[in-house]
Amino acid sequence: MPTMVLTGQYIALNGTNLSSNARKAELTMEVEDKDVTTYGSLGWKEVKGGLKSGELGIEFLQDVAAAGLDSIMWPLFGSVVSFEVRADQAAVGTSNPKYTGNVLIKQWNPIEGSVGDEASVSVTYPTSGVVTRATS
Repeated sequence: MPTMVLTGQYIALNGTNLSSNARKAELTMEVEDKDVTTYGSLGWKEVKGGLKSGELGIEFLQDVAAAGLDSIMWPLFGSVVSFEVRADQAAVGTSNPKYTGNVLIKQWNPIEGSVGDEASVSVTYPTSGVVTRATS
């Protein structure tokens, strides 16, 4: 049985590779289920897929230096920007597909944590439009 350990995910927002600032990326997608049950369904519920949506969750290690993460993310706040995520930073291929689309940068937490914590930022961005999967 093939297995995988994530050691080098690739994450880019607005064309900027942020992999060295991220320690977790999670792309989730779902489709609404629409009830199309009729009397002809003989007592069984029938559903069809409706609208699709997704979210990109990222956990960053914060960097507020002049050219650091905060200076990259702050101007994007409120904008829809492109994203790309891969399980590995290696070339895109059949064993390392890329997922691309757009997300709304609807939140930014420049300061987050308690005494003694590492400076991290956890965000979740909704996708906007189609998310694609490509192997080349």
